[in-house]
Amino acid sequence: MSEPRPSDRHDAPDPDDTFEEIVDEATQRDPDLAVIEAGSRTLRAHSGQPQGEAVPARPADPETDKALRAVEQELAGRWGETKLEPSVTRIAALMDVLGEPQRAYPSIHITGTNGKTSTARMIEALLNAFELRTGRYTSPHVQSITERISLDGSPIEPERFIETYEDIKPYVEMVDAQQPYRLSFFEVLTGMAYAAFADAPVDVAVVEVGMGGTWDATNVIDSTVAVVTPISLDHTDRLGTTHAEIAGEKAGVIKQGATVILAQQPVDAAQVMLKKAVEVDATVAREGMEFGVTSREIAVGGQLLTLRGLGGEYTDIFLPLYGAHQAHNAAVALSAVEAFFGIGAEQARSLDIDAIRKAFASVLSPGRLEVVRSSPTVVLDAAHNPAGAKAAADGISEAFSFSRLIGVVGTSGDKDVRGLLEAFEPIFAEIVVTQNSTARAMDVDELAAIAVEVFGDDRVQVEPRLDDALEAAITLAEEDDEYAGAGVLVTGSVITVGEARLLLGRG
Repeated sequence: MSEPRPSDRHDAPDPDDTFEEIVDEATQRDPDLAVIEAGSRTLRAHSGQPQGEAVPARPADPETDKALRAVEQELAGRWGETKLEPSVTRIAALMDVLGEPQRAYPSIHITGTNGKTSTARMIEALLNAFELRTGRYTSPHVQSITERISLDGSPIEPERFIETYEDIKPYVEMVDAQQPYRLSFFEVLTGMAYAAFADAPVDVAVVEVGMGGTWDATNVIDSTVAVVTPISLDHTDRLGTTHAEIAGEKAGVIKQGATVILAQQPVDAAQVMLKKAVEVDATVAREGMEFGVTSREIAVGGQLLTLRGLGGEYTDIFLPLYGAHQAHNAAVALSAVEAFFGIGAEQARSLDIDAIRKAFASVLSPGRLEVVRSSPTVVLDAAHNPAGAKAAADGISEAFSFSRLIGVVGTSGDKDVRGLLEAFEPIFAEIVVTQNSTARAMDVDELAAIAVEVFGDDRVQVEPRLDDALEAAITLAEEDDEYAGAGVLVTGSVITVGEARLLLGRG
């Protein structure tokens, strides 16, 4: 079959049905999957609703849409996210004139190379399950700029986004006038997020770094919990060319006396992190040592996990996301929330298992092995570096049974494109190279030249327009009866995935 079998919602058991009864019923259909599917259905029956709208559409009201576009245009006139002057001088000055809003609530700070946004969403869901009001700041966005600032699991309303911008704009202009360089796009958005969280007010902020850590604009918070997702080589022109150098920059989020939740890392990166923790008297919890994934099984629409946290073991957790990397993200997120509550250090107890199960069952992560169409199945994944591509390739191979997979790839020009393509080469029968609409996109002919070297000329098709690339890939997936189980994976960039999402009617 070409995609995981959807759950039969109209046949879903009453929550009071026992696990054993569902197994008996399911065994008549597929003995090998009976236990897994029964577990998935049982957990779905007890789960909460999915997180709020993950990718909002444009505002329906024309005047609101016009005002939002005006704000977007003003922000776009500032330095983009790839042009940096590495310091926190400007953002610190903005926080000062705003009255230090980032100190109005505790926070969990997330750095790393891959998995930051998915981990942030999981942490947010877990905190919401314990009735804490949350603010989440992540980047980049898939489709709408308002995705970057979320309150209680949902993107900030456009009206509130506009109001927040207008509220801080005079202070932004004041700082601009005092500094050698104006505040950047990312710095202004960071200021907006911290102000919006204070105004809400939130009980806790979940904050993803933009790049690095030490000089990242988000790093004006003093988080009690610092999370480090897996580190790999990315942004090497700014962060360093080795894992250790990159870890040195990212270690800047570790503050005095904090708890560090450390995902599995290359040895040299882990050494840098542990040294930093010793210097600032931080407590470290390491994946594979103090916490981790005990077991995982493929389930209908995701996976079933047993996680070992700082406070004990958590069983029968349904996560509606694909791939081993998401299971590891879940272990990191759980331990971060335990650390936030003081579990493992101050308290020897576990969190409520029912709340944990409901939280994880509600998690959404748009653009991360996200199925957006069937017949043929079209999957989106925002992998943009070799490590992310390897995780996506492993995840799609594990969760789907495609007879033939067509890739649609559009990348940014400043990435390790060859490494990304090499990670996907074993799973793509053919590849359609394209480019997204931004200035950062790699020229399609340059991308095609690298793709031909990796895949061979006969497996590469060039379509400069993304809409034509999607149509070509879908046609390739549908063209022969023998390929009835073929699928399409769109990847290479968050921007490419976001634009594909809109073209496929998910915006």
